[in-house]
Amino acid sequence: MSADGRPDLDSIINRTSTSRFQTLIIAICTAVMIVDGFDTQSISFAAPAIAATWHVQASSFGFVFGIGLFGGLIGAITTGVIADRIGRKPTLMITVLLFGLASLATPLADSMATLGVMRFITGLGVGGALPGAIAIAAEYAPKRARATVAAITFCGIPLGSVIGSVLSSQLIPAFGWQSVFIAGGLLPLLLLPLIAVCVPESIRFLALKHDQAAIAKLLTRMGIPEAEAARVEIRSDAEPRRAPMRSLFTEGRALGTSLLSLALFLTLLMAFLVVNWIPTLATRSGIGTSAAILGVAALNIGGILGALVISRISLRRAPGMVISLFYALGAVAIASVGQAGSSGTWLLITAFVAGFLAIGAQMCTVSLLAIYYDTRLRATGVGWAMGCGRVGGIIGPVIGGALIAASIGMGAIFVVAGLVCVACAITVFAIGRLVLRAPAELDVAAPNAAPTT
Repeated sequence: MSADGRPDLDSIINRTSTSRFQTLIIAICTAVMIVDGFDTQSISFAAPAIAATWHVQASSFGFVFGIGLFGGLIGAITTGVIADRIGRKPTLMITVLLFGLASLATPLADSMATLGVMRFITGLGVGGALPGAIAIAAEYAPKRARATVAAITFCGIPLGSVIGSVLSSQLIPAFGWQSVFIAGGLLPLLLLPLIAVCVPESIRFLALKHDQAAIAKLLTRMGIPEAEAARVEIRSDAEPRRAPMRSLFTEGRALGTSLLSLALFLTLLMAFLVVNWIPTLATRSGIGTSAAILGVAALNIGGILGALVISRISLRRAPGMVISLFYALGAVAIASVGQAGSSGTWLLITAFVAGFLAIGAQMCTVSLLAIYYDTRLRATGVGWAMGCGRVGGIIGPVIGGALIAASIGMGAIFVVAGLVCVACAITVFAIGRLVLRAPAELDVAAPNAAPTT
């Protein structure tokens, strides 16, 4: 409340229950993450079939996996800054359109070079959609629910991978590898009208622009009485600064930004090394194509459930310590995946456990980004850290391809991934000790922080 008795925007949002309007916005942003996850992983599902059709070595897909993630790196960094300047919604719509069209064009590829170009363009879109979607979802949530909302929204990525795994296991044998990319292109294009009609601009971004009329209309839709919504105060200290990228490393944020960026680099290196190569490595070990693809589904289902459990535990205890512990346990589980041999059952079980522990910890690490940075830097901060993560994501599949080319076995490759997971545990432990020393600093105090209708 201001000195003259006018309510400020944050106090209004923080004291009310999450309305149906807010829940719809969060749900649509989660749907964007679902199709994002589908299109990010579609190449790993199709790679064994493409390799067989084009008669190319499986190890050559390390470049294709990497170039797609490099596009994601460029997209995440550049669109994060753009979203903080021109708005989250227009940036989100442009990037969703881009990766939808690029995925639809992928079946036209007739060589590894053209396939790489298509994956790069797709990566620009999927990487670019992520900062805007997470920022919009988090900024329509009250502080007590922000970490949980960010985690739930990010869960859309592994959920999209799960859906892609299941669809691909049926589509590829019946209609060929091209069908996966056609489905991956149609889904985001069908989602675009829903974004245009139902998702407004971020209310906190509108506050930065001092758009009082637009804010009042949105608050009314959130259930705030019209008279109170019209009186809301927009604080002058919300004014955006110039050069927001540089601001990530000033005013005491350098250590937090550096450690969070390192954590994202390591965790996505680990995740993409595991996720991209499970279908190919399992198929080479004698596991059937459908079971090999479903191994990715098991990993991501475990990751979704793990993220929900870990985020709830983190509400009551120091989140850095909790996430670090799950990473450490996940390292053992990841190494166990490599012992599957030709057993599809062992692959599914160990992949699920590894996902629950390691991928669940990864998604909760991402949720820390949304609450570490303030509104004017949130999309930029998320974009920067996810861009650093994409560098790890690029390196991970390339490392896998190099290890396969050197005739390293499946067991040793997953031991390497487990060691990277140990490094994730150490980094997040440092974040917990040096940056996020107490749950109160994360503005996450309520144990029942999930969105309600």
